[in-house]
Amino acid sequence: MTNTVSEQYAEIDFSPILAVTEGEVITHSRVRDIRLASGKVLALVTLDNGRDHTRPNTLGPATMSQLGETLDALKARVSAGEIQAVGITGKQYILAAGADLSDISKVGSKDNARLVAQLGHKVFGKLSELGVPTFAFVNGLALGGGLEIALNSTYRTVDASAAAIALPEVFLGIIPGWGGAYLLPNLIGIENALEVVISNPLKQNRMLKPQQAYDYGIVDAIFPAANYLEDSLAWADGVLTGKTKVDRKNEPGKIERLTKWPIAIKMARGMLESKIGTVPKSPYAALELLDKAKSGTKAEGFAREDEALAELVTGDQFAASMYAFDLVQKRAKRPVGAPDKALAKKVGKVGIIGAGLMASQFALLFVRKLQVPVLITDLDQARVDKGVAYIHDEIGKLEAKGRLDGDSANRLRALVTGTTDKSLYADCDFVIEAVFEEVGVKQQVFGEIERIIAEDAILATNTSSLSVEEIGAKLAHPERLVGFHFFNPVAVMPLIEIVKTPQTSDAALSTAFVVAKNLGKNAVLTADAPGFVVNRLLAKVMGEAARAVYEGTPIADVEKAFAPLGLPMGPFQLIDLVGWKVAAHVQDTMVHAFPDRFYANENFHALAELPEVVEKDRGGRVTGWTKAAEKLLKPAVGSSPASAVTILARVQDGLAQEIRIMLDAGVVPEVEDIDLCLILGAGWPFIDGGASPYLDREGASERVFGDTFHHPAITGIAG
Repeated sequence: MTNTVSEQYAEIDFSPILAVTEGEVITHSRVRDIRLASGKVLALVTLDNGRDHTRPNTLGPATMSQLGETLDALKARVSAGEIQAVGITGKQYILAAGADLSDISKVGSKDNARLVAQLGHKVFGKLSELGVPTFAFVNGLALGGGLEIALNSTYRTVDASAAAIALPEVFLGIIPGWGGAYLLPNLIGIENALEVVISNPLKQNRMLKPQQAYDYGIVDAIFPAANYLEDSLAWADGVLTGKTKVDRKNEPGKIERLTKWPIAIKMARGMLESKIGTVPKSPYAALELLDKAKSGTKAEGFAREDEALAELVTGDQFAASMYAFDLVQKRAKRPVGAPDKALAKKVGKVGIIGAGLMASQFALLFVRKLQVPVLITDLDQARVDKGVAYIHDEIGKLEAKGRLDGDSANRLRALVTGTTDKSLYADCDFVIEAVFEEVGVKQQVFGEIERIIAEDAILATNTSSLSVEEIGAKLAHPERLVGFHFFNPVAVMPLIEIVKTPQTSDAALSTAFVVAKNLGKNAVLTADAPGFVVNRLLAKVMGEAARAVYEGTPIADVEKAFAPLGLPMGPFQLIDLVGWKVAAHVQDTMVHAFPDRFYANENFHALAELPEVVEKDRGGRVTGWTKAAEKLLKPAVGSSPASAVTILARVQDGLAQEIRIMLDAGVVPEVEDIDLCLILGAGWPFIDGGASPYLDREGASERVFGDTFHHPAITGIAG
């Protein structure tokens, strides 16, 4: 093994990946000299792809090649004594959004995937071998390879208004492969690095704000946006002249490497096994790289990243992740079947029927995002007052966290009103119900409201599994009714299933899509079918879990049998989260609609009446039944436990069958919409790509209907 990065990659032939750059939007490396106050000259490289901020700088092979040539030319100028420092920054608002993922997913072979990693290491490695200090001025978005540019530099500053800083690779089924897995822990310590590289990506791809990046020690200085570059250049001049000392308090010492490092790795491994099981590969590959980063040379660390990235980029999980990424980045933003938004009614006031927790969460979301008057009503003033108090309290929490200023918080509070007087719905443009999940109750409240509201006002139901058409059957104008199904927790989950009945007008549908977008949600159009998309498929998962238990399989064994699905939690952990009564109701709805394909058991309702049904470990995993549940289950449970193989095959085949039936029945336009719903509404992992790519790979599609959902199937690259 060589000691320097440049020696390590000097003889490698990169022509196989440099030849495939057609269609790449090249991010150019533009250089200008800046004479600092001390008289020293800093050559500033600005990365710019020539597009506006909606098309971030990305780092494809041609981009990397050009950057490498630029850095080589700067090294020659250093040798000639022309420049005393090199800086690198980006176009306005953006340093770089990382590798061009479309290029990476087309590498064609494991050898080419390795070349992608090696090219990044070769080029970025030059930043530490120019012979003068290098400065990364992180002026905006810095994700993945964008942040790794900074990590490979000697010093870093950040703009206090930068949108986000992160190493999101683990979220996409790969690892930081251009230096991040080695350089970051050696800069900020193992515990902080574990947070940035593994924990944050697994928390819905959480990003860092500039202040957090500074607090971790990822950057050495933070400056306001107004004079960011000038301040950064003056700071760099201070570093060059020795006037400014850089203190890195989180940089690990020898003791930490020997003691804290192995303990942190062990704890992180336990956390991963507890939270996500052992199916996802990238978190464990990242963990291994972070562990080994405690010793050895940078060249050795980069070589390990090369191999890990080559292995993951060519695997099934990355292929599925790229499919899922494409769905979320493109399809979710252009919903299939949404009518022209010009047909949408302007929403100037929102009405919410109900004042319970769900209704109050709706009100908070509507008032924050739409900033229009929001009215809540309920049967008595005490319930209304409780709902309004909850909303005001939540606004207060946002103010305390600094996410709202005092004036904004007071304005939002003033926009929310609560009453028992339903006549105040008269000027509402969009009214949504959040009442008991029973058709008769929903029909009654809509019947009352319809007589009060304007003729063109839109009615929306948040039902999770009931027929929207049946709910609207007694309306004088059923064409104004649309399904508008949120997922819990309302503020966090990004999906809304918008349900169209045979009567729903384009105006109602268009309004629903526009409102969903303005709420910051992704909407998917679905037909009015039992359970719509997400609950129908989750009911299949939960039903198969219940079937296995009532056959006599221990609950912990059932949870383990479902692990290969890669879901965020086991089926009974999920049931416990959504509520046993809700789960029992959904199962009944699905069995009533499709008795030959869904499973329910009357005993389930008895379990749902218990205050506690399951026992869980500290990680939240279900380990067994409570004593009260065991007592209730005993007479209902059989003595023919199913094997893990049988349980998994049944749920795989059941899902494949149900998805095929849903597509044939036109519940959604295409299978991509089902996967999008599962990713956004059920937390189905990116590494599965939703359900359909996984079912194709596992052979369930072939077993059930003799074909695959995708042609060709979404799999990794051989060789």
